[in-house]
Amino acid sequence: MTDLEAFDELSYYTLSRGDAGFIHQHAVDAYAAQYAGEGTKPITLVFGLVGLHLAVERGWTGRQVQLFHMKMARHKRPWPELPMPVPRGDIRIGVVLAAAPGAERDARIMDWCRSVWDAYADARTTIRNLAADFDALP
Repeated sequence: MTDLEAFDELSYYTLSRGDAGFIHQHAVDAYAAQYAGEGTKPITLVFGLVGLHLAVERGWTGRQVQLFHMKMARHKRPWPELPMPVPRGDIRIGVVLAAAPGAERDARIMDWCRSVWDAYADARTTIRNLAADFDALP
């Protein structure tokens, strides 16, 4: 199974949960940041990392992150080019998918988010500042 196929399977799982916290958003952000490459648009990486910052450092739910992303999208601006570390986290999507569905898999999703966020140490200040800028906007 490729990583993209694994993400498709994980997406099916997270979307079928129907949870109020919308854990799917966390999986989307972790995948976007971990699998970013040269062809990735800056907006994709920035949104993914902002989502990871909000989830890991602020403890926000996926629904809260989704609403913040919507706010960011309403206020267009040039998005910064960010350094992409290698590796981009110690936990890979296969580890997440191997966990039993339910609380165990949901916990692995959050471990994955922390792992990817930790890998982007050089971008954290930029992302924190960007999120703070959007905090002040309506």
